[in-house]
Amino acid sequence: MRPWSSEDEAILERTPQVVSALLRDLPASLLHGREGPDTWSPFEVLGHLIHGERTDWIPRARILLEHGEARAFEPFDRFAHLKEFEGRRAAELLDLFARLRRESLVAQRGFGLQPADLQRRGRHPELGTVTLGQLLATWVVHDLGHVAQIARVQARQYGTDVGPWGAYLPVLRR
Repeated sequence: MRPWSSEDEAILERTPQVVSALLRDLPASLLHGREGPDTWSPFEVLGHLIHGERTDWIPRARILLEHGEARAFEPFDRFAHLKEFEGRRAAELLDLFARLRRESLVAQRGFGLQPADLQRRGRHPELGTVTLGQLLATWVVHDLGHVAQIARVQARQYGTDVGPWGAYLPVLRR
């Protein structure tokens, strides 16, 4: 396993800025457009990131550090954000996400993690035994995946408008 590094923190630190650059002050069609049925809009992805910031990464790291495998993580409701943020303004949620992420990174740095800590084990309610290093790496990849999802969903709003150039735009074909 690769060690946790300042590069990992840099990605996590930049995610709110990237998401804000992609979503702030956009028309509803680009905020609420979808790829199809049962998919999330960029606005809903933002809500999911906020919900995860509150209930997933740092809370799970704390459980792992304090209890190891003796206590499983709380289950994560991947869809709780759909009702929680309905009707809210994107700018308000972007600011909230940025604040929560800053607080999460302060908490993560406050753990004073050493390389050996990344091998500490916890218990995921579905996946079983996991390590702190895996949890933190998943946090980074989760961010990157959702940034890519936001861009992909926005691109798909232009799917028919690009005409024959669609053949050169794999982002439109998923």
